[in-house]
Amino acid sequence: MDHLLVRAARGERTERPPVWLMRQAGRHIPEYREIREDYSFLEAIKTPEVAEEITLLPWEYYEPDGLVMFSDILTVLEPLGFSYHIESGVGPVVENPVSGPDDVDRSHGDVARELDYVGELLVRLNNRVGDETAIIGFAGGPFTLASYAVAGGPSRTNMPLRKLRAQHPDAFRTLLSAFADVVKDYLAFQIGNGADVVQLFDTYAGTLTPEDYREFVLPLHREILSDLNAPTIVFVRRMNGRLDLLADSGADAVALDWTVDMAEAREQLGEMPVQGNLDPSYLFGEPEFVREKTREVIEAAGPEGHILNLGHGVNKDTPVESVRAFVETAKSIEREV
Repeated sequence: MDHLLVRAARGERTERPPVWLMRQAGRHIPEYREIREDYSFLEAIKTPEVAEEITLLPWEYYEPDGLVMFSDILTVLEPLGFSYHIESGVGPVVENPVSGPDDVDRSHGDVARELDYVGELLVRLNNRVGDETAIIGFAGGPFTLASYAVAGGPSRTNMPLRKLRAQHPDAFRTLLSAFADVVKDYLAFQIGNGADVVQLFDTYAGTLTPEDYREFVLPLHREILSDLNAPTIVFVRRMNGRLDLLADSGADAVALDWTVDMAEAREQLGEMPVQGNLDPSYLFGEPEFVREKTREVIEAAGPEGHILNLGHGVNKDTPVESVRAFVETAKSIEREV
């Protein structure tokens, strides 16, 4: 049975738009905060029964059309020999960042062995709700992962990695290729363990010039997303005006951030499926405001090949009732197919 979300990702006309939210199992749900009192973030994602419990929280609250596994984009650093931890108020800290242009040529270890807890989580989710909703896997994209590995943590401008590109373009290319290789294996591993759809988050790549994106990143996205045996979604922020680059990524669907006009994107992308793109800040409005703005996105996107989502992740302070209004608006739509 093809889930509603899978059908939309393939470009089909659907009786209503499937709906899920990026970061939907995160801190806006009270039970998540209670669980995290007993487990650190890394303990939670590396303990399959805990990650399963967290992943299922939005199912218990909203029953969305897709459940995204509770994990992190940085898990895939481990097969490349990087270690990281999470510092409160800082975020991820890479303990052994790239030391220079001579420290970029890396081959990855056994993804299935080193990230076995992700495979177990996906199997658990399929056993629990795989007949009722799509299971969504994901990975970080090569530029985003390389930014963390070079900067040693989050970087708003990605300047350390962009400096590497300017000073050592061959090293820059080698590092990104190493991440592309491990990410492709990782996504195939997720699909093999039951992911119905996978999303590539190369969130930071939008800070590159169009020329650098086309030269360095686009071929790697194509390499990663080709030949995967499940529908694929690509997400990059700040790509308004450069959607043609995302359309050439090899993904089945393009996720749009909230700065993109949905109707214009649909016209530009043609029949290519899209995901998005409500402004996450709108979920701080009253439920009727949320419903109104959600209907506007749905109407602009049209009935074929649209997955309803936010333009980025759910903010940790988002009211549950607003998320519920968002999901229920999608479920209230009735179309002929």
